[in-house]
Amino acid sequence: MSEAFGKTFGVTKNGEEVREVTLDNGVLSCGILTFGAALRTLLVPGKTGPVDVVLGYDSLEQYETEGGFFGATVGRFANRIAGGRFTLNGQEYVLARNDGPNHLHGGEVGWSHRVWTIEEADGVRAVFTLDSSDGEEGYPGRMQVRVTYALEGDALSIRYEASSDRDTPCSLTNHSYFNLSGQGSGPVLDQELKLWASSYTPADSTSIPLGWIDPVEGTPMDLRTSGPIGARIEEPFQQLVWGHGYDHNFVVDGRPGTLRPAARAFSRTSGIVMEVETTSPGLQFYTANFVEEGRRGKGGAAYGFRHGFCLETQYFPDTPNQPAFPSATLRVGEKYDHLTRFRFSLERP
Repeated sequence: MSEAFGKTFGVTKNGEEVREVTLDNGVLSCGILTFGAALRTLLVPGKTGPVDVVLGYDSLEQYETEGGFFGATVGRFANRIAGGRFTLNGQEYVLARNDGPNHLHGGEVGWSHRVWTIEEADGVRAVFTLDSSDGEEGYPGRMQVRVTYALEGDALSIRYEASSDRDTPCSLTNHSYFNLSGQGSGPVLDQELKLWASSYTPADSTSIPLGWIDPVEGTPMDLRTSGPIGARIEEPFQQLVWGHGYDHNFVVDGRPGTLRPAARAFSRTSGIVMEVETTSPGLQFYTANFVEEGRRGKGGAAYGFRHGFCLETQYFPDTPNQPAFPSATLRVGEKYDHLTRFRFSLERP
């Protein structure tokens, strides 16, 4: 197999070869696994040299057995579906309950734990494809899925495309944990974040939306002005108490389907600024509240509680059961097509 199509990273417990593709455009470089089409490394220019800004593992066994979905492409439906069931076109579908009483990130073996096929790779762009069978994890419809990673100057873009031969829920995202001071550098609470989100979907104690959209104004969920991630994270606000920190879907300002600003993060340590744009309607901001202390990461780094943050662009959680939310149903004959772009720069003194 051509070097452009990567090198062997390991073999799954089921005997499937997993490869890692490297992209490098002279500004950014990254490594992407065929296991989960997962972003394993992302090196961007920092004040004193390249910085790897995503958490990950050095072994395939960890990707197979450790929780957290580090860097993975998540589907068929990102986030949670209440009670592991939904009704579509008058038929009820029953899914795995793999997160307490709820269904999470596609089920017991979601797309994050499937081995994808490399369709194209040329050094700055790689296309990964997956064939998802009708009834996989309880979902209707055979789906053809493409995820394209591309380095474009100072940006990494991820494009998600899918079609189905039956109506089905569809919401794809990337589950990278970012640490702009460098993976393995500890908690991210002093890193700064701004969200282009005037409202969010409050959730219950199991992270299922309550069914309405609330304004962020006057609450610790108001992240419209850049400030430290940890500034209000410990406030006795019920949503933060239930989530053990931020683990919430924010409604991205602007019209869904158009590429628009969603987030801006900054580390004073590295000087790295990351700006996120997306066509998706929502963004899950998660502060790694359930990563246990001492988890072993890349290069022997010890990961732990709040050592990264996720910005998962998505449809809203539990949308198949929430008629008031923007529909996440992919209809026969339609194409799912969403783009998220991560742009990097240096803020100099």
